[in-house]
Amino acid sequence: MTRALRGIGVSPGVSCAPAFIVRMDFPEVPDRTVRPDQVDAEVARLREAVGYVIEHLGELGQRVLQRAGPEESRIFDAQIEMAKDPDFLASVETLIRNNYLSAETAYEFKALEYRNLFSGAAMLREKIADLNAIQLRMLNRLMGGVGHELWSIPHDEQVIVVAHELSPGLTVQLDREHVVGLISEEGTRTAHAAILAHSLGIPAVMGAAGALAAIPPGMMVLLDGQAGTIVLDPTRDELEEAKTQISRRHRLELQLESVVDSPAVTPGGRPIVLMGNVDLPEEIETAVRMGAQGVGLLRTEFLLTGRTALPTENEQAEYFRRVATAFHGYPVVIRSYDLGGDKFPVGFKAPLEANPFLGWRSIRVCLDEPAVFRPQVRAVLRAAADRDIQLMLPLVTLVEEVELTRAIVEEEAQALRREGIRAAESLPVGVMIETPAAALIADRLAEVSAFFSIGTNDLTQYTLAVDRGNARLADRFTPHHPSIVRQLHQVLQVGREAGIPVSVCGEMASEPLSAVLLLGLGYDRLSVSPPALPLVKWVVRTVPEPAAARAAESALAAASAEEVTESIRSVVGEYVDIRLLDPHSALPGRRRVATLPPGNTAS
Repeated sequence: MTRALRGIGVSPGVSCAPAFIVRMDFPEVPDRTVRPDQVDAEVARLREAVGYVIEHLGELGQRVLQRAGPEESRIFDAQIEMAKDPDFLASVETLIRNNYLSAETAYEFKALEYRNLFSGAAMLREKIADLNAIQLRMLNRLMGGVGHELWSIPHDEQVIVVAHELSPGLTVQLDREHVVGLISEEGTRTAHAAILAHSLGIPAVMGAAGALAAIPPGMMVLLDGQAGTIVLDPTRDELEEAKTQISRRHRLELQLESVVDSPAVTPGGRPIVLMGNVDLPEEIETAVRMGAQGVGLLRTEFLLTGRTALPTENEQAEYFRRVATAFHGYPVVIRSYDLGGDKFPVGFKAPLEANPFLGWRSIRVCLDEPAVFRPQVRAVLRAAADRDIQLMLPLVTLVEEVELTRAIVEEEAQALRREGIRAAESLPVGVMIETPAAALIADRLAEVSAFFSIGTNDLTQYTLAVDRGNARLADRFTPHHPSIVRQLHQVLQVGREAGIPVSVCGEMASEPLSAVLLLGLGYDRLSVSPPALPLVKWVVRTVPEPAAARAAESALAAASAEEVTESIRSVVGEYVDIRLLDPHSALPGRRRVATLPPGNTAS
């Protein structure tokens, strides 16, 4: 019998509780026809079910609004729009009336048609998950089923939810008082559900292949959301070891608290700029509290979450001002819409593409859709009137993309001036280096860019030809691959020669061992996930520069990712308890720990 599983730690914390299995299985729908005189009744049943599902989704949205906030609750607005899609429902009604199909038979037929259409294009993972959730609710309603709801968890129990896949819509419904851990067979650190689990403070492990087959309902499970380990039916010794590990991490957290207000300087006195990555509005306060020196990556995609229309220029300008005001005296780098892949808003007509992550996305969408891009540029210019705000372009592969954007910035600045609207005269426009193409032409991009920021998530994905959302390939997705290390070194050298700042804003900057490697390569600007800021600062203040340089030198000469990782670990281990700094784990911060049997609480 399997007693241990390994996955990807995506949200830190240790918890032990019985397993609660969530299966999103579609009911078996029989091929049923009705008499002509029953057609109107079937159409009425269909409409009743739609109304029920829409009402139910609205109720879930209100619960999430109270528990997590308005941004997370917007996902249900998107689901409601999907549920009442007039074209889809009209096609279902046509099947009922013309083919005399029952409501559930007609609905399933069209649902399968839509799912196959999207799945065949291999696109929009998160949207497909939401679409599946709606179809499951509809079929359950039409067939008289209830289906699994997380709200059915007994209120006197704590459980660890186990599922094949955790969609964002499922994750944001979790009751944090009773759901103390998450396990899914699919997903990675960069999945939307993983980000939400971290935001909600629930320990989570994703990419745990075979979890549903190995874990029966009610089995006691010990989960470590930092290390990515799952122990089934843990022994007393294993529980004691978990408590020891928790105690060790707790001592580290006490040390981290002492460095939050301290400057980020190396033992030799070299200052390091530690900025924050901000994805959701609630992360603003966390980044400020953790001592972020501005925002190195302000993602704007949350403005699209759950919306049926793009946000207005005024809405965007107001949000950008809010962020810049929170970081008064520090720069805020706003990334233009990173649309495409799995991030198209509901109201945006996305194309069907065989390889959407290699297709029409990011700066390509923005430049092709001036009605989308120009209002955002205007909003950034308005917010930058008396604030230090910069614009960053994602997925740049052509010098022309930067030149076209700079021309748009100039045109919109002139237009705002003619309209008498207060705005900045211009903007620093920088580039995200996140493809091998951009790294190879960095010298040319430097001629037209105000700064570089390296997005290591996509740089790793595109360099290694590894889908970062594929749990099966998670072991191959590593920024410690020698090809990534060499590109990091080369781009920094190009930036220095051109006299422009170069920073790292990808996940790599938030991992303590990787941060040491970056310092050793010569980086002095990192943009970090807010909860990771104290740990990265502590490592900066602890590991001497010569040691970091030694690790980087070994990494540049390494032939494999394993050699790179070991070179860093061997050096850092001279100064830090290496057991606390797993380069592939989530980081201490926002930790939540459940009761460990027999009644002891870890903290």
